[in-house]
Amino acid sequence: MAFTKTAKLQGSTDTYAVNPDVKRYTLRDNGFEEAKTGNFQYIRSLDDNSLNKQGIKLKVMVSSDLTQLKLSATTHNGLRAVNIYNGEAFIKIREKYEFIMQNFVEQGIFIKE
Repeated sequence: MAFTKTAKLQGSTDTYAVNPDVKRYTLRDNGFEEAKTGNFQYIRSLDDNSLNKQGIKLKVMVSSDLTQLKLSATTHNGLRAVNIYNGEAFIKIREKYEFIMQNFVEQGIFIKE
């Protein structure tokens, strides 16, 4: 998956873009880690049960120049994309994802389009 100016999860209607005023320290303060390539990544489990190693993971990546991003929800090993908007089984996971993204919007990291 390549970086794009706007991104959304499979099945979602909410589209996000990187806020042009975001700073590197804002990303670090909100749980993003800087990779060796200079990109920033945020990887968290969306499963309520912290002992469940088979849960869904949220991956958010911001390019090193802070202009583009990637969003994905994957299986625990990151090999397969999961549509969390498909069916009633993912209601809690959707709520957690939307809460995290709303927090990023409030912190000035992303703009919801």
